[in-house]
Amino acid sequence: MKKTITKMTAIVLAAALSGSTVFALGQKDAPTGEKVYKIGVVQLVEHVALDASYRGFVDGLAEEGFVDGQNIKIDYQNAQGEQANCVTIAQKLVNDKDDLILAIATPAAQAVANLTRTIPIVITAVTDPASAKLVKSNELPGTNVTGTSDLTPVEAQIKLAKQFVPNLKTIGFLYCSSEQNSKFQIDIAKKACAELGIKYIDATVSNSNEIQQVTQSLIGKVDAIYAPTDNMIAAGMATVAIVANPAKIPVFCGEEGMVVQGGLATYGINYYELGKQTAKQAAAILRDGKKPAEMPIEYLETCDLSVNADTVKAIGIAVPAEIQAQLK
Repeated sequence: MKKTITKMTAIVLAAALSGSTVFALGQKDAPTGEKVYKIGVVQLVEHVALDASYRGFVDGLAEEGFVDGQNIKIDYQNAQGEQANCVTIAQKLVNDKDDLILAIATPAAQAVANLTRTIPIVITAVTDPASAKLVKSNELPGTNVTGTSDLTPVEAQIKLAKQFVPNLKTIGFLYCSSEQNSKFQIDIAKKACAELGIKYIDATVSNSNEIQQVTQSLIGKVDAIYAPTDNMIAAGMATVAIVANPAKIPVFCGEEGMVVQGGLATYGINYYELGKQTAKQAAAILRDGKKPAEMPIEYLETCDLSVNADTVKAIGIAVPAEIQAQLK
């Protein structure tokens, strides 16, 4: 009996010195008796919208009874906008045999989904999972992937541009050529422009270093710029504003964070709430044993109007009366 106690004491002491816990993932935690689930997170890049979706996810999990450091352990990784980093991080999370992986933004989701067909994956800030080949259909995924879409009311955003600029003849579409979610939105925007009789110019970038030059190339050619929920442009929105605002070119955006960074206006979704909605799906998988294959992609039903008052002054544009009424 004395030898057994001494052996157990040595194990606990070794664990304490190494900073590790004495329970294994999926086993009973000695103090609480709860399972501890390991959740891996891969986020494409840091910017207002994606950061908000992650905060919403963590807070949403807490509301569902899953608290980091108690019954879950979150391993958060940021790819800093590099696709190669997404793949490296995805490999790590899969090798770690996480119980669930959260992928924030389309490239991050594709990197993880390409590496595992067994670990449940929840996604957020992905505009159209079906066209990104993450699911068989948004209504019935049929894979180990489910989550939430950040599809915004693109048509309403183009109409908003027309409200601010009644004589809008040509608009520039500013986005990253390699982002599937951006292409999906731009196709919708082009159809909306065709219905409104607005011409358009594609202004694409392949890396963040091109944002300033490509934005400058639109001066004198367009009456306004439209940037969808494009991760590269969102992360470099301050650069876009530095060029566009002095040139008196209004920039209409896909989401509120881009407006905060210097854009003029948007009808956008709340990414924090989107993250919380994703957390409910994750909780259903962990707690209730639900299968991602049978869980439809979900959408936020409401959008918010955002107008940057400082940008309004900087470019000297009038806020239409109907827009003013919505802001009150």
